[in-house]
Amino acid sequence: MSNDTLTEAMLGKLDALHQRYKELEQGLSDDQIMGTPTYQKILREHARLSKLMHPYLALKQAIDDVQGAHELLEDPDMAEMAQMEIDEKQGDIADQTEKIKELLAQADSASDRPAILEVRAGTGGDEASIFAGDLARMYEMFAQQQGWQFEMLSSSPGEMGGFKEVTFTVRGDGAFGLLKFESGGHRVQRVPVTESQGRVHTSAATVAVMPEAEEVDIDIRNDDLRFDYFRASGAGGQHVNKTESAVRITHLPTNTVASCQDEKSQAANKDKAMKILRSRVFEAERQRAEAERSASRKEQVGSGDRSDRIRTYNFPQNRITDHRINYTAYNLDKYMNGNIEELQRAIIEHNKASVLDDWDGYF
Repeated sequence: MSNDTLTEAMLGKLDALHQRYKELEQGLSDDQIMGTPTYQKILREHARLSKLMHPYLALKQAIDDVQGAHELLEDPDMAEMAQMEIDEKQGDIADQTEKIKELLAQADSASDRPAILEVRAGTGGDEASIFAGDLARMYEMFAQQQGWQFEMLSSSPGEMGGFKEVTFTVRGDGAFGLLKFESGGHRVQRVPVTESQGRVHTSAATVAVMPEAEEVDIDIRNDDLRFDYFRASGAGGQHVNKTESAVRITHLPTNTVASCQDEKSQAANKDKAMKILRSRVFEAERQRAEAERSASRKEQVGSGDRSDRIRTYNFPQNRITDHRINYTAYNLDKYMNGNIEELQRAIIEHNKASVLDDWDGYF
């Protein structure tokens, strides 16, 4: 398959999605489901598909125009004009194909949802916690640059700064579609602030990125939940709550646990913990369904496997390396300040090369 064209099979898949898009439009006009969970699901799927339909319909029109112009090539009076139109429309076909490939490279059934990020300190003691804090700050600055909302959900501060664990939500157009590529193991090489002899140490943190789940996405029964309440406490015992405002929720069927102690009220902590729990259960189900759908997807960028070491941050050399796509740049200082677009673009371009072969179920 040519790198700048779509096969008949791919065009057939896109046409099937166009038919689905028209069905959803009809569903949105059904007054009987207005305001129901079903309506919300249709609305979300319609919005996701609409992004793909705009370039697809433009592509389809350009293909039809080229075919029509070819019929005029045999007419001596029209041949020159027809060839000019063919050349112009071939350019349109290439442009729209690239737009489609880029959308598919980021494609995910949850790509337009807000993202919930969990950053955890790994090996490296206090330096790992500091690094986890640096990563959280980096994502916060990136969100600000994108005009997205950043909300802290829960945190466990490190003894020397940073976080042992921190969870936050990023809300914005395509947030999960971009940030999902951050899932995995992150390794840092630098001289820790606690190092007196100037030696470079290696520490690590893990990042998990999940789409934010809503109640309509997954059925979690109250009977399947266990709630534990306890007093909140901070690093070094600096903050101790006199009431049992901290909340831990366990989803018994999957043994999934989420907790929150950052808010002063038990109700607020319960709401945030429930949001994290729902997204964890939802993401686990998504991962299970995806594994069943295609084992080959494990090789694609953004598989989300937390055990994978996806990136190394070398501070002495100001170097950042993404091991999944063999990308290296010497602008780590810019990256840590939230300017991650260049690397994100490299990941998407890498994904374009293979995404057309396997994207069923993503729209």
